Amino acid sequence: MSSDSAPISVEQLEQEIAQQKALFNDLRSQHAAGSPELEDAKKKLSELQKALGLLKKADGPKDAAGGKKKERLLLKTAKGTKDYGPGEMFCREHIERVVKECFTTYGGSCLDTPVFERKDVLTDKYGEDSKLIFDLMDQGGEQLALRYDHTVPLARYLAMIGGTNTQSKIWQVGKVYRRDNPVMSKGRMREFMQADFDVSGTWDPMIPDAEILSLLCTILTRLEVGEFAIKVNHRKILDGIFEVCGVPKEKIRTISSAVDKLDKSLWADVRKEMTVEKGLDPVVADKIGEYVQLKGGAELIEKLGEDPAIVANASAKQGLEEMKILVSLLQAYKILGKVSFDMSLARGLDYYTGIIYEATVEASAPPWLKAAQAAATAQTGNPTPNTLTSTEPSPPAPLPLKKDKKSKKKVADGEEDEVDDEQVGVGSIAAGGRYDGLVGSFSSAAAGDKDKNKGHLPCVGVSIGMDRIFALLWPKWEERGMRSKETMVYVMSAGDGLLTERVALVSELREAGIKTDFLAKNKPKLPTQFAAGEKDEAPFAVILGTDELKAGLVTVKEQRWEFVNGKKGKVQSADQGTKVKRAELIQWLKDTKTYQEWNTGKLI
Repeated sequence: MSSDSAPISVEQLEQEIAQQKALFNDLRSQHAAGSPELEDAKKKLSELQKALGLLKKADGPKDAAGGKKKERLLLKTAKGTKDYGPGEMFCREHIERVVKECFTTYGGSCLDTPVFERKDVLTDKYGEDSKLIFDLMDQGGEQLALRYDHTVPLARYLAMIGGTNTQSKIWQVGKVYRRDNPVMSKGRMREFMQADFDVSGTWDPMIPDAEILSLLCTILTRLEVGEFAIKVNHRKILDGIFEVCGVPKEKIRTISSAVDKLDKSLWADVRKEMTVEKGLDPVVADKIGEYVQLKGGAELIEKLGEDPAIVANASAKQGLEEMKILVSLLQAYKILGKVSFDMSLARGLDYYTGIIYEATVEASAPPWLKAAQAAATAQTGNPTPNTLTSTEPSPPAPLPLKKDKKSKKKVADGEEDEVDDEQVGVGSIAAGGRYDGLVGSFSSAAAGDKDKNKGHLPCVGVSIGMDRIFALLWPKWEERGMRSKETMVYVMSAGDGLLTERVALVSELREAGIKTDFLAKNKPKLPTQFAAGEKDEAPFAVILGTDELKAGLVTVKEQRWEFVNGKKGKVQSADQGTKVKRAELIQWLKDTKTYQEWNTGKLI
């Protein structure tokens, strides 16, 4: 911003913003996404835009008395959050229902923890990601922060009850918060839903770890997310590799964080971060590069076990022995084919101590990654490894898509732009690992004891990104004509209102577990009732008529929907419906295919 002592004007600030934008766009063509130069330019542009918003607010319109005129309320959700309509919520509730059912099938018990914690509970648990914690500052004498995940609150809970809850399976489903740059279309948000399943206590090696991976495969298969793979690594193996390559002990976690970006960056960018930004010896970085590009099945574990330098390291050797046990268990669970052993997987969070894993789908990777792989292959003439090791930097980020008027208004209000959704993928849809020291760290800290093993309670768990799964499933739900509401039957009357008769039948159907509704009017017209039932997409219209009721009958008309030119609409039919005995209506409905397939959510 201008260094002049005189107050800067709106016009001057707009000119500086235009210059900074030109610089930013120029840098985009010269530097890789995420480079320090690009990030600094972006940060400065954001600061200028915020300053412009504040300046315009201060110079806003005045009322007749010269005072500041009250501004119109900007109706919008906070950055990184969104509202979900009834149709979207029906899909989200389906996802949650499947996940919870799998959790209980695998023997889990439910836990709920507060959405905010004491800040000191969350401090120093997330490594470099600690900067993403939402800080609530002083709230009634306590320094608080919104929870970043479910794992740390669970560990705090286990420590509070004395760490005596051995051999337990606990699950939680709820919202967590991260002050990250959101990409709403990819399910990357600041407020989002996570579902966690954790196994605590002392068990025989790798049994709970394999159980978690089996649970994850079951959930993703039942949710029909499409083809997925679970990348697996072991922190002890990775730490051993870092030691063998010569990484100083104090740099192991920060180097892990850099390596973990290999699923969305080229090796040249990761190497630059390790050497230029984090001060690692380039020779050491090149040694690391020889290992972290390795991926494969069970044969990779055997290959690493034949490396003299690796097996000579105590940490790596122990990790390899545990992974061999895991392979045999995954074969027994019949899920070994879904697992890929990936040496680039590091998981940046500080609390992991053993096995780590991430579930990915094709949409997990950034859209530009495949093109970059093809370019690397064309340049080197060699088949592209799963982890790119080209020495060329990542391609420049594509120019942002043309913004609409609404987007321009956001910038004018001084808000940061969202990350371009062409730059990033959905990311992992589930992740987790073993964290044997976290509960003990809480117990020892509470006792003022330096012994970090005090109250030691081994744990392993998985966290499922419900919003990322929703981002994958929602387009499929729309394509398949899934329902947006649970109403199965809409009770109507022909001719006289028959209000009490409608209410009596609605009550009877509801008591039988059939979700039913009606129009809350005394004498509604039949077309109006049909319109209301169609709005709810109720597949059955039950019509009451005075003469039919005297004969002990009702008319049931089945309603169906179809896609025409990409638009969902009701199938028009000349069918006048089926006469069903009033006393047999409940059983008639329960015998239909629609009722039996109701839990699938499908409408068409």
